[in-house]
Amino acid sequence: MSNRFMLNETSYHGHGAIENIVPEIKARGFKKILVCTDPDLLKFGVTQKVTSLLDKAQIEYQIYSQIKANPTIENVKDGVVACKNYGADAIVAIGGGSAMDTSKAIAIIITNEEFSDVRSLEGVAPTTKPCLPIIAVATTAGTAAEVTINYVITDVEKKRKFVCVDPHDMPVVAIVDPDMMASMPKGLTASTGMDALTHAIEGYITKGAWAMSDMFHIKAIELISSSLRGAVNNDPDGREGMALGQYIAGMGFSNVGLGIDHSMAHTLSAYYDVPHGVACAMLLPIAMEYNKEYTGTKYKDIARAMGVKNVDAMSEEEYRNAAINAVKQLSVDVGIPTKCEKIKESDLESLTRDALKDACCPGNPRSATFEDVLAMFKQLM
Repeated sequence: MSNRFMLNETSYHGHGAIENIVPEIKARGFKKILVCTDPDLLKFGVTQKVTSLLDKAQIEYQIYSQIKANPTIENVKDGVVACKNYGADAIVAIGGGSAMDTSKAIAIIITNEEFSDVRSLEGVAPTTKPCLPIIAVATTAGTAAEVTINYVITDVEKKRKFVCVDPHDMPVVAIVDPDMMASMPKGLTASTGMDALTHAIEGYITKGAWAMSDMFHIKAIELISSSLRGAVNNDPDGREGMALGQYIAGMGFSNVGLGIDHSMAHTLSAYYDVPHGVACAMLLPIAMEYNKEYTGTKYKDIARAMGVKNVDAMSEEEYRNAAINAVKQLSVDVGIPTKCEKIKESDLESLTRDALKDACCPGNPRSATFEDVLAMFKQLM
């Protein structure tokens, strides 16, 4: 059996990395850029950190910012129209998962018009052509969408999120500059950071995990655990550690998949518009408890990476509980709620059905039943 591993052609990391965007655009011969971003980044001047560089270099661009926090089918359709009408030959995606996921869907449809029905992209769509080139500029430290082959779109009509997995949607360039993340408020820093930790932990224990992905995930857990508290307080070292940690997590999970936490989190966000990172963080200790008997000694590694002392002297039960408790403590320390008050008793069965249909579910180390997932949702109430 062989294992495939896909990464960006090029990525830039560290303070000032954004300065590489103009040389990359020029070297690749791009002439007309569709800048995809969200309204808040535009409003608060974050997008302008990039467009000012384009202006100075006299690079033509048009801004598309009709993107919601949980991007919808309509956002993608409108973006495709904007991209076609402008005649863009590349996309610069500025933002977190919302802008990047929307950009991926737009870019795929531009070059694979037979998938113009956005719903047809769900799962592993058999597209045949690489997407319109994307340069992804991260403004949050969480989704790692700049290095993954995944994106998630919300179907408002059907009250569900669907996951798309496509090797053809990988951005050609990723720019991960902690200076672009400095304006993130505490709540967003916390939730996106816990999303990144969930990526790393789920990726480490998923059925598809192997030696190379394990290497990335353990390092990501270590970086995120030691950096997130500082990042929430806007400490420069914390910001830089999170920027790198979330990217490394993306290098891993994009290639091996996730698990039941993400399946349930996607459903919570679709039903109640719960921020994705918050949903992941609330569910992570619950999912870890559910999976712990199916993970071998991996929770020992997780506990150690999170800074737990004397792990080697612990019993199996002790180090597994220590890993779960370390996750709980980090979540509390950065202000994530432990319960979701929005969940309605009347929605529980449909929430459970939708979670089991989610593309992340099969990767979970323990095969989940309807009763299992229902019980986990109830723990969150």
